[in-house]
Amino acid sequence: MRVFVAGATGVIGRELVPRLVTAGHEVIGMSNDESRNGLLRSLGANPVVVDVFDRTALIAAFQREKPNAVIDELTSLGKANYAANNRMRDEGTRNLVDAAKAAGVERFIAQSYCLYAPGSGLATENDPLDLSSGAFQRSIEGIVALERIVNEMPTGIILRYGSMYGPGTWYAPGGSIAGQLLHGDFVASNDVTSFVHVEDAAQAAVLALHWPKGTFNIVDDEPVPETVWASVLASLVGAPPPPTKTSATPRRGVSNAKARRDVGWHPIHPSWRVELKNEYAIASPAQQPSG
Repeated sequence: MRVFVAGATGVIGRELVPRLVTAGHEVIGMSNDESRNGLLRSLGANPVVVDVFDRTALIAAFQREKPNAVIDELTSLGKANYAANNRMRDEGTRNLVDAAKAAGVERFIAQSYCLYAPGSGLATENDPLDLSSGAFQRSIEGIVALERIVNEMPTGIILRYGSMYGPGTWYAPGGSIAGQLLHGDFVASNDVTSFVHVEDAAQAAVLALHWPKGTFNIVDDEPVPETVWASVLASLVGAPPPPTKTSATPRRGVSNAKARRDVGWHPIHPSWRVELKNEYAIASPAQQPSG
């Protein structure tokens, strides 16, 4: 296929593009910065410079490139700018979907997040999203908008990723969570986290080029209370266990059973615990958070 990748130079994009090329696809890598063209070419993509908020230019780019499918991995979370991220998920997704429709594209794959309402047991794709969460209210509006817009596509596929870890993420050596733990700025709760490694997120997007329309949780096999993983990560950065707090309505873990059963997906990295330890074991001193 000719695959248009929005967010091709991001954390997932840099893992995704080479995997698409290896799978035999021709990749059109979108960025909004011409200086990234060299990186995109080195990854194997044909670069296209266009701003997702420039609707006219985006529609023209789709008409010119004539993709068969779109993979949307755009976010604005590098600096935890949730307002910008909500705009990306709402207005940005609207523009991408409309450009895809105008170009006759039917398959559209988009990055979402598994932010489910509190409840018992592991959350599944049939459970409601958390529309009233205080801590995550800044994110839910964008998630709801993105999923509504993507579902307009004939084959709209929504990947509800877990909390992303691996190279370039907040949990990596030198990342913001590691730094917060080292400096005593992180408070762990009894919320349950479902993680996904960036390689698993990228691989799911490649495989989704052949999946049916639908929503799929893309998470590892080991949901874990925040108090547990934060203590493990603290030990890896040489910090004491963080202080804790108790949430009256803690977040619950997420099930990947549907993706396993319906489309045969399974994580390359089934345990965050193993992979975090491996990542910190090979990190150079320059990558470790400074004290």
